[in-house]
Amino acid sequence: MRTYLGAKYHSDDRNRGTIESISAVLTICGFQTYCVRRDLEVWGAVALSPQELMTKTFEAIRTCELTVIDLTEKGVGLGIEAGYAYAHAIPIITIAQEGSDVSGTLRGISRAVYLYKKPADLQVPFSRLFGNGQSPA
Repeated sequence: MRTYLGAKYHSDDRNRGTIESISAVLTICGFQTYCVRRDLEVWGAVALSPQELMTKTFEAIRTCELTVIDLTEKGVGLGIEAGYAYAHAIPIITIAQEGSDVSGTLRGISRAVYLYKKPADLQVPFSRLFGNGQSPA
């Protein structure tokens, strides 16, 4: 299942390891992830204007069957991505490290919210979701 992975990105890629770990867990569970910072911007090697970045981000979301938003760190872009996915009837699953503040509005449009201590904790809920042939829809 092609899955858009949204997370707060930093110009110094300080959370790259976490993003890669989450993507690896999703891959193990049978999801094919697309991540803007990794796949479009190639970890900062490709620079795009804000307009071009958002156009390509929206195109990527529309090609996916699921959107996973990591709200460990809040960001305006994450809300835009989640709202866009919701408007296009693409199911959203929100993930966040335990102790993070997941807004009520994002909870309201998410099919599920999974909290984790470390990315590996996500393997059980995502394996159940995909492994049982269930659709998040």
